[in-house]
Amino acid sequence: MVDALARGEQIVILRKGGISEGRGGFQVEHPQFLLSPTLFHQQRESVVPHAQRRFDEIAANFPSAQTLRVEFCAEVVEWRRLEVLADAERLRGQHIWRDKVIAERFDWGKSKNIFAIAVRIFRLPNPVELPILPSYEGCKSWIELEHDVDVSQAAPVLSDSEFAAKLSRFTAALETANK
Repeated sequence: MVDALARGEQIVILRKGGISEGRGGFQVEHPQFLLSPTLFHQQRESVVPHAQRRFDEIAANFPSAQTLRVEFCAEVVEWRRLEVLADAERLRGQHIWRDKVIAERFDWGKSKNIFAIAVRIFRLPNPVELPILPSYEGCKSWIELEHDVDVSQAAPVLSDSEFAAKLSRFTAALETANK
């Protein structure tokens, strides 16, 4: 998914939350965050066919399991908690996940919902590689890095007009959500 965000193919993140979210469940805790690409939970079968081909291309060049490579940061522009699966289905074509995967994530756990997050992605001028620490491991949505990463010179991956068009499509698809 980080690859699709980084290439500007999508601006949508769909999150249910990880196992280690705590009592409150998943929350959009940070308006800005770094993207941490992993092969963890990135099962090839979970994504649409063109994303499977891209997965095959990039998997071989992934850093070792001991290295965290950070090349992109994200800014949350809008988010919604979707309480009806049909609302999540309206985002079809705006992300790389298969319908079945979204339905499974929606139904997973006690609460039947999923979060749709629209993000603007920025490329760091130089990739940063950090060692993987035990506190980074596991099924988590958010991790706190032990090292600061300078994002002040990061540049948007989409032009303002390209991003505005994708954001408009996102908001239009969810116009009736949560009403």
